[in-house]
Amino acid sequence: MPADPVTSLLHVYSIPLRTRFRGITVREGVLFEGPGGWGEFSPFWDYDAAESAAWLRAAREAADVGWPAAVRDRIPVNVTVPAVDAETAHRIVTASGGCRTAKVKVAEPGQDVGAEIARLEAVRDALGAGGAIRIDANGGWDVATAIDRLRVLDRAAGGLEYAEQPTWTVADLAAVRRATHVPIAADESIRRAEDPMAVVRAQAADIVVLKVQPLGGVRACLELAERVGLPVVVSSALETSVGLAAGIALAAALPELPYACGLATAQLLTADVVAAPLLPVGGSIPVRRPVPDAARLAAAAASREVRARWTERLDAVTTVDHD
Repeated sequence: MPADPVTSLLHVYSIPLRTRFRGITVREGVLFEGPGGWGEFSPFWDYDAAESAAWLRAAREAADVGWPAAVRDRIPVNVTVPAVDAETAHRIVTASGGCRTAKVKVAEPGQDVGAEIARLEAVRDALGAGGAIRIDANGGWDVATAIDRLRVLDRAAGGLEYAEQPTWTVADLAAVRRATHVPIAADESIRRAEDPMAVVRAQAADIVVLKVQPLGGVRACLELAERVGLPVVVSSALETSVGLAAGIALAAALPELPYACGLATAQLLTADVVAAPLLPVGGSIPVRRPVPDAARLAAAAASREVRARWTERLDAVTTVDHD
């Protein structure tokens, strides 16, 4: 791939989501091909150019050199349940491709604890007694609320595997961890932090969530996992199967993988750019790297205005990354 992807053949995609997720209804991003394969650059719009530079490094790694060798051939995955009503949550789990773990979104603005309880009870019913349930608050609670909600939601779920980012700051995470028996996972406190090791020093988490694009690539994640020394859950950034393949590659290369990974998110898109998307079968996804299909690329192509916006953004991020 040329050093500057702005001058490469770019494919800007725009794909609607099945359900509003992370405040958006359409997923957008850029795909490009290099000697190592296809890469995806798709930072959300709340990431500025400086923070998006890591996303570009991940895309360049994929397109320039590819990824390390795998030590396993299948990745167990969780089904992701957005902040939907109980009936929809039940349906999502039962149609998940055999996933035995569910990650359920909570702390949604405008929803009360009753909606969260109903969602978790529906997920437990769909999974059965043997399934695992984890929740993700995206830093949406303060310490007191987190402690109270974890007690209530742990009971509603019939036991939580862990709670992901219940509060925003590292200090608050540590306070919640000391006050509850529910294991705590750090996500934003790792991927959006200038010093991800602060979580370790503060003993603020039992688990770390690693996402390839926000952390700068598969190799960068492997190095961080080794430094952190905590169990790792690999999760997606809501990419197409091109971007998901990087998460699969990370999960496949980790020495240990004690938890199901959050890589079944192609289910949240109404379409994909590959003929055989990375979807779970029997609760896991095989380690493979699908190649975009020309017809599907064309069908997912963004409008001229969206393409111009992404080209301008990529140019700005490339400038930052070269500085």
